[in-house]
Amino acid sequence: MDEAEYDPLDLPPPERTEPARLYLISPQEVGGAFPDRLRAALEPGVATAFQLRVKEVGEHELARRAEPLLRICADADVTFIVNDSITLTKRLGADGVHLGQSDGDLREARDTLGPDAQIGRTCHDSRHLAMQAGEEGADYVAFGAFYPTTTKPSDYRPPPAILSWWAAVFELPCVAIGGITPANAKPLVDAGADFIAVCQAVWSADDPAAAVRAFQSVLAG
Repeated sequence: MDEAEYDPLDLPPPERTEPARLYLISPQEVGGAFPDRLRAALEPGVATAFQLRVKEVGEHELARRAEPLLRICADADVTFIVNDSITLTKRLGADGVHLGQSDGDLREARDTLGPDAQIGRTCHDSRHLAMQAGEEGADYVAFGAFYPTTTKPSDYRPPPAILSWWAAVFELPCVAIGGITPANAKPLVDAGADFIAVCQAVWSADDPAAAVRAFQSVLAG
């Protein structure tokens, strides 16, 4: 299907039937006091997913650090997603995995993790990659970075209208990511994002629970 056949600007933003949800991305340091900070961030009940995204740490050590976080998420009924690693996801018994474009095959992930695993795919600013991910069995697609970010610098800058196009054409949830704060999230929620993924907006705050609550009103659209 040729990407040029679709112009997302032709599709109006969808009417929301339920609020967008908050998808927390971990900082690089998840030891020390972080489990307590995660517990505090989940306490308001606004976040429904948490992604463990830690680079340059071996799988054995990362599994050790992940175990208390996994328990905290389970107690809060929050989906626990592992970034990049299908093997670590299986080892932990996590709820799912998020794969970048070079981080593994979606069908292999499904075969390894089973039908109930939540599998997401980074699609940058590409409608073609998002459609391909859907065809290959992804449970959600992620677009971004919508704003400048130091968490994972990106040259991709999709327009919010890509979210409207996706929501109008497909049933799979879409995630907006990249430099999102309570002050700039509204255009993405209004455009149709099912999830707003945030990292520094929460973890750079002294009070992660207050930082999460700051998103609550904007998520309602």
